[in-house]
Amino acid sequence: MSIESLIFARWIIPVEPEGVTLHNHALAIADGKIIDILPAAEVGQRYQARNTHHLEHHALIPGLINSHTHAAMSFLRGIADDLPLMEWLQEHIWPCEQKWVSEAFVRDGTQLAVAEMIRGGTTCFNDMYFFPEVTARCVNETGIRAMIGLILVDFPSAWAENSDEYLSKNIALYEELRNDQLITTAFAPHAPYSVGDQTIKKMVTIAEELERPIHMHVHETATEINDSLKQYQVRPLERLKKLGLLGPDFIAVHLTQLNDNEIDEIAEYGCHVVHCPESNLKLASGFSPVARLLDAGINVALGTDGAASNNDLDMLGEMRTAALLAKGVAGDASVVKASQALQMATLNGARALGIDSETGSLKIGKSADIAAIRLDSIETQPVFDPVSQIVYAANRDQITDVWVSGRQLLKSRSLTTINIEDIQLKIGEWGNRLRKMG
Repeated sequence: MSIESLIFARWIIPVEPEGVTLHNHALAIADGKIIDILPAAEVGQRYQARNTHHLEHHALIPGLINSHTHAAMSFLRGIADDLPLMEWLQEHIWPCEQKWVSEAFVRDGTQLAVAEMIRGGTTCFNDMYFFPEVTARCVNETGIRAMIGLILVDFPSAWAENSDEYLSKNIALYEELRNDQLITTAFAPHAPYSVGDQTIKKMVTIAEELERPIHMHVHETATEINDSLKQYQVRPLERLKKLGLLGPDFIAVHLTQLNDNEIDEIAEYGCHVVHCPESNLKLASGFSPVARLLDAGINVALGTDGAASNNDLDMLGEMRTAALLAKGVAGDASVVKASQALQMATLNGARALGIDSETGSLKIGKSADIAAIRLDSIETQPVFDPVSQIVYAANRDQITDVWVSGRQLLKSRSLTTINIEDIQLKIGEWGNRLRKMG
């Protein structure tokens, strides 16, 4: 049988089912889908491929899914470090965005972010930022997969003047993207403190009509909780529950401030949680009780947050931090084992985004979204368990090849759809502008 591609590897880690590692197997790919996973010795009897890849020292894993980020903010990397969240936002990030955010800023910043993510093995990201239509165009140009956030705040920006204009533009963009093969959409109200009750009610009604999920920062800091108690007399999650947000289509990001009742309610309503450990640590926002969330049966995915608060989009690093931090917070070295951390960065992300029938694991019938990581480096030898080596020892420079829907976006560390020289020029231009801020 003649097919598009065969990828042979020392190890294939499908993620689904958890804990399985296949030795000396191959993936057969046709029409962008995985059509077979079989021992290397049996391939010649069944398939001839137009493209054959022999990765003798590699593990193949599902492409990593960055379940929460602000891609265009890559240009703000390091611009205001070592500050608490609200001071960082109100005194530095928001004024900078007010001055500089534009279509060009989002286009160039997103292209930088996508290049970084592909080079780190990420094949899908869930974005929340202004000018989402520009982000969508960048996704289509580069071949990565994405959920585009239909941004919503109760203050004017370069993209919209008021909540009605945000919602109108969001509906139009949803219609434009609804049949896109690599893009899905979610309503993306920024946070409980930046979106009022009436705006949320309107959005919930529209989201239900369009059957779109909702992606929101929630319970990120103790300050957020205290301010909500003063303004609304309830904690943010309770307020959001009363407004009809909680449910299996709700993607709650951060959740560093939770009590037992809130964990039970998140589980009861079937909400998804996106854990951003490195951003939370850097901003001293708090510790999400990941082990307790998982024990409660809650789907927990991983995100980097934006490069302005992380300061990278490195999902391999995020996996390691998530596993180590969870052990420290729980006081239990057995929680969030390596295979769980990998699942949080892949299949759990796909579940949160509602695309787990399409991606998130290496399974026959799913899209060929794949990352190849080389494990014969000094830093990852010897290999007793490739999953442990990937989570606890490897770094993103060991990602050599990446495919999305069978299309190779990274080949032997070289990007195939993005011109690095062009990005470097844009980085220099934006860096000079931003240095002159104020």
